[in-house]
Amino acid sequence: QVQLVESGGGLVQAGDSLRLSCAASGRTFNSYAVGWFRQAPGKEREFVAAISSNGENTGYADSVKGRFAISKDGAKNSVHLQMNSLKPEDTAVYYCAARYFYSGSRYFMKTDEYNGWGQGTQVTVSS
Repeated sequence: QVQLVESGGGLVQAGDSLRLSCAASGRTFNSYAVGWFRQAPGKEREFVAAISSNGENTGYADSVKGRFAISKDGAKNSVHLQMNSLKPEDTAVYYCAARYFYSGSRYFMKTDEYNGWGQGTQVTVSS
């Protein structure tokens, strides 16, 4: 099971940008599909964005489409979530998740499709 560590969260104002990073301990992300999820207080964890293990295919929740971008950095063994035009409703704990998927081209959007999770990083957007 891959060990994941998120970073990059913080407190920003509406309209600002943040870049979250997810690092894998002791492994490469080359054969892993990776996703970002978020959970606001009192709400269920929800899908935000995902990328296939080969990095060629991505998917986004409708609420973040056009504002967020997920990418893989093979050289640094990390996955990033660039978040632009942040809104107060983006406030949540953001989690990175991964699953081994060697064939490469598929990404996953459900929490139960992943078996490795990070501890989360808080993102707070003030109005």
